[in-house]
Amino acid sequence: MRRDELAELIRNGESSGVDFKRDDIRPEKLAKEMAALLNLEGGHVLLGVEDDGSVSGLTRAVEKAEEWVMEVARTHVRPPIIPFWETTSWDGDKTVGVVTLPADAPDKPYKMKRASAWVTQVRVGTTSRDASDEEEARLYMQSGRLPYDRKPVPGATLRDLDRRRLANYFRSFRGQDCPDVSDDDGWSLLLVNTELMAEDRGRAVPSVGGLLLFGERPNKFLPHAGISATAYPRRDKDYAAKERTNLRGPLVSLFPVRPDARFEPAIAMVRTFSEPPAVEEAGVIEQAMDFVRRNIAVEAEVEGGQRQEHWDYPLDAVREGVVNAVAHRDYTIAGIDVDVSIYSDRIEIISPGRLPNTVTVEKMRAGYRASRNELVKEVLRDYRYIEGTGLGVPRKIVQGMRVHNGTDPDLIEEETRFVVRLWKGPKGGD
Repeated sequence: MRRDELAELIRNGESSGVDFKRDDIRPEKLAKEMAALLNLEGGHVLLGVEDDGSVSGLTRAVEKAEEWVMEVARTHVRPPIIPFWETTSWDGDKTVGVVTLPADAPDKPYKMKRASAWVTQVRVGTTSRDASDEEEARLYMQSGRLPYDRKPVPGATLRDLDRRRLANYFRSFRGQDCPDVSDDDGWSLLLVNTELMAEDRGRAVPSVGGLLLFGERPNKFLPHAGISATAYPRRDKDYAAKERTNLRGPLVSLFPVRPDARFEPAIAMVRTFSEPPAVEEAGVIEQAMDFVRRNIAVEAEVEGGQRQEHWDYPLDAVREGVVNAVAHRDYTIAGIDVDVSIYSDRIEIISPGRLPNTVTVEKMRAGYRASRNELVKEVLRDYRYIEGTGLGVPRKIVQGMRVHNGTDPDLIEEETRFVVRLWKGPKGGD
């Protein structure tokens, strides 16, 4: 937020959409204001501004203040939220923290934690208070059914999306024209119509799915977007890992396009993934596969006059596990990446959150189709990462592992995560 914009907010005083607070208040007080604003039309909480409009500034270090705000939003507001956080300098030696809450939040009513209870809050003028039974009932009626990956991300703008990847996607994978790279209005219209952006407080901003798929730096707004990848030398976790890295960026890669082959990337993606596809810039999915290739063994031999490579694991099965993890994870669980761990005897792919909707492990093995993040899933299907039939798990993971080495993969739903475990050989072997 620019200083002149902040100055105008402060000059206009507290309102139904703006609240002034010090940053040494109790977490419950901040949660109360956030929940109340979300239940109305969103707005801003200005931290470091007194009730009379004078600026005292943050008392915490900027990094600590951001951590505190995000922790309050995650643990003291239900459903958990990810507000947009930014800071603005004031009179040289002071800093104001700006917490922005989106308009038209779909998961009403929002509640704040009070002791062991969760209490719905409403905003009335410049004050926030407990909702009456009638007010809470109206909020339930207003509640939308907007999936999380279609929600707007406050603070993000069109500039936070990679137009090269977007043009690559629309032209090469969807086979449709798209605006010139400099046409902001044209891009905003196209992306709103395809739900990669969403209307928020009268402006078009990227959706969660838009940022995950095509963001320049998705982690700027969604810190838990990405994959933590580790290769261990033995069967257990070890500080002396062979390689440990955090994979960041948009989910999809930037693919090269030949001028005479409009659908060349899409055609290339249909084939088997035993070798990496040609990419100009790797997205998180391809980064994960590159990590796996670096850390598992491959043997090459000549069969029928052709060179054949035999990896420790079928790469199609690994890719299916990675794609499912980033496509179907619960992105409302903050602070936890998808985890890909390679051990001497297995690969584990761990996705935060339980299985979505009515999905069970048995249904997955049978090819049941359901999705938590429909927008992300549909775009990844355009890239041929996901099968439209829903048979990726039974064909690529279950059958793929049985054909490869006769093992049965473990598909395990736990309380807060889902685990896919691929075995290098018989369980317990090396």
